[in-house]
Amino acid sequence: MMTSREIRQSFLDFFRSKGHDIVPSSPVVLQADPTLLFANAGMNQFKEIFLGARAATARRVADTQKCIRVSGKHNDLEEVGHDTYHHTFFEMLGNWSFGDYYKREAIAWAWELLTGVWKLPKERLWVTVFREDDEAERIWREVTDVNPAHILRFNEKDNFWEMGETGPCGPCSEIHFDRTPTGCDAKLVNAGSPDCIEIWNLVFMQHNRRSDGSLEDLPAKHVDTGMGFERVTAVIQGKPSNYDTDVFMPLIEAVAARCGKPYEGEAAIAMRVIADHVRTLAFAIADGVLPSNEGRGYVLRRLLRRAVRYGRKLGLREPFLGDLVPVLETAMGDVFPELPRNRVQVLRALRAEEEGFAATLDRGIALFEEVAAGVAREGGKAFPGDQAFKLYDTFGFPIDLTRLMAAEKGLATDEAGFEALMNAQRERARAARKGGAAGREGDVVADLVAAGLRSAFTGYDALEGGATVLALFRDGARVAELPEGAEGDVLLDATPFYGEAGGQVGDTGRLEAGGAAFEVADTQKPADGILMHRGRVARGRLAEGLRVRARVDGARRAAILRHHTATHLLNAALREFVSPQVKQAGSMVSPDRLRFDFTWFEGIDPAVLAKVEARVNGWILDNRPVRVSSMALKDVAGSGIIAVFDEKYGETVRVIDVDGVSKELCGGTHAAQTGQIGLFRIAFESSVAAGVRRIEAMCGLPAYEWTRAEHDLVGDLCRRFSSNPAELGARIDALVEANRRLEKELKQKAAAAALGQVDALLAGVRDVSGVPLVAGFAGEVPAGALRELADAVRAKLASGVVVLGSAGDGKAAFIATVSDDLVKRGVHAGKLIGAVAKLAGGGGGGQPARAQAGGKDPAKAPDAVAKAAGLLAAQLGG
Repeated sequence: MMTSREIRQSFLDFFRSKGHDIVPSSPVVLQADPTLLFANAGMNQFKEIFLGARAATARRVADTQKCIRVSGKHNDLEEVGHDTYHHTFFEMLGNWSFGDYYKREAIAWAWELLTGVWKLPKERLWVTVFREDDEAERIWREVTDVNPAHILRFNEKDNFWEMGETGPCGPCSEIHFDRTPTGCDAKLVNAGSPDCIEIWNLVFMQHNRRSDGSLEDLPAKHVDTGMGFERVTAVIQGKPSNYDTDVFMPLIEAVAARCGKPYEGEAAIAMRVIADHVRTLAFAIADGVLPSNEGRGYVLRRLLRRAVRYGRKLGLREPFLGDLVPVLETAMGDVFPELPRNRVQVLRALRAEEEGFAATLDRGIALFEEVAAGVAREGGKAFPGDQAFKLYDTFGFPIDLTRLMAAEKGLATDEAGFEALMNAQRERARAARKGGAAGREGDVVADLVAAGLRSAFTGYDALEGGATVLALFRDGARVAELPEGAEGDVLLDATPFYGEAGGQVGDTGRLEAGGAAFEVADTQKPADGILMHRGRVARGRLAEGLRVRARVDGARRAAILRHHTATHLLNAALREFVSPQVKQAGSMVSPDRLRFDFTWFEGIDPAVLAKVEARVNGWILDNRPVRVSSMALKDVAGSGIIAVFDEKYGETVRVIDVDGVSKELCGGTHAAQTGQIGLFRIAFESSVAAGVRRIEAMCGLPAYEWTRAEHDLVGDLCRRFSSNPAELGARIDALVEANRRLEKELKQKAAAAALGQVDALLAGVRDVSGVPLVAGFAGEVPAGALRELADAVRAKLASGVVVLGSAGDGKAAFIATVSDDLVKRGVHAGKLIGAVAKLAGGGGGGQPARAQAGGKDPAKAPDAVAKAAGLLAAQLGG
């Protein structure tokens, strides 16, 4: 029996013999194609060739392409693990012709490989063609010996292939394999049955689907074939399920060994889901995607949390996904070397994400079970949308995880209610960001665009220039003029002022015309070609049509551009010292500092930050040239130029090239030489969201001032501690240790003093409805000592209740313990101490046998403890 490795290699060898170049798989993330979250078909990396946007380096190629399908038109998530052949990650074996051979060769070679090389029984193969494709059917009859009765025609749904809502497309011919015991008839073909499964799709690419739904002919006819590697492996190995092949079984066996359960029943579904999802996670992380709350990162987070929850069903409570990565590497690392190359990053990301979710998973499951049980008791049919939202918002449960858990209990999910709450949350966030003027501004911009009013940006080459006032606005309404003292917005026909965009803040400066002057406090860019100067008329008045002189604050702009170029250097240094997979997740560039957000799953070690800072300063000292150029967006693919995912780019893009350091798409203003940046200092590194880190830094004079302040601080500390800079750390460590030792001694003395109260407290034992109660106020005793005192009193009571209180640090502390026999009678320490603490302005609770609480008003602690007898009597029903 051929192994999966042999099957993959024989496919590539076959097409190499037919004159095809064997090319590597593209990453699962295609930076140059913003329409795709992930590569979902073998042809994705060749899309520009099909569209005529770039020339093919070879006219015949073949490969095995990594694909992920979890969203949009091609979404197999719900079927994964439950059926035998759907996966979120899979390999697509493919061969392509770029304007070379067409249907005849594609069909003949497909038949030769399947029946001549792999020896699949011809009588088990069925062929489908598009209902209008007479040519394809004729070729099947002419160049193969397929049973003519096994050639079937279908409509667009089954035999017209499209990558997505837009893009290359064309008629296709599919090859299906009959897996039934005695042979199937035509009714089973394209019926969605695993008994007659599609294994190869030959797409004859000749059209491009436009956004309006129309079709246009491609510049040349191409062939695009895709064979599901996992499916054909199952067929060749004679397995009823893809999961039973050597592609998946090593992973499944590893999961089974870890959990100690056999691969059967519900456990088998869980193991299949985990095996599938860990493949997707490992390959996506290896290609630079990290779990996060947005876009591709959120897809990974959803998958990981599904896998972890399935692991819980198998009894796996500790992080386990990382332990499967070596198994995956053994099977696929030679074909996809990015797996072993990025092993450390994959393992770290998986562990950090698993540990993060574990903190809320069990509490989320408990809430789900409680709500689901209530729905069942009331005869309901759907899990409530508000509770699904709570699971998402509070416990991090993706809606598809809640949907899955609900379905396991026979419940639907109120997704409409969930979406309504999600939309309300988005609207609140949007309103908080933009404020009430957002709608008015949108109307203003729409009116300007409709009137054809535009502002040309001249600020790359000059900081001042003449301009004409096109429009004036005050309080969101267009006005003919702005009088002296008025605040408003000014639109010019041309301006050197940079409008806030791409993280760079807007320029400030002045507009001057004779006796009039307008102080520009900010410049905004609400739409392409619309640059609004916001500020106040300092003298005179401004009117539409007035000629003005626009002058940018040059010193401020210089400080901004220093920080912007430094941001590019910082990005490059992070990619060098942290990981090449670091991706920008946001930025802010101002005159006095920069903020750079990037994808990473853990804090950066201070030693690594020091290397990053040193590397940036080294590039600054090199005084490297910074070159600016323009190019077509379609030419960015494969150029090594960094683009920000989800950023909106036009057809022509601006490239910032820091010599020998980085090339990035960027519309901001930059230094001409790195030496202009001066000094670079990292101030802070922190977390801003799961999977996203933030660095705040500064350049030039702000960096000098930061360094000067650090120097002054060190000098002040040296004077205070009678030390010098070299010995300051050791001096502080010694003082901290001495303080820690004294604190420990004080606590020990306080505990000893507290324990001295045991006999006095026991002497005051009271009988409450036949229950011994020791209740007392211990004075100013630390919480730890109070616990020891309660345990000591409880140890001397064979049966009874202890309620103690203390005061310290401006707060009250309370503790209650209950003997086991009284717990069985209904006495509950948590409820009792909660009621006591409430009398001192606090609250708390805990288990029936032992509980703690706090209070805001320590003066009320003695009286609160004194009320314990009455509260206990109420619990006992007396």
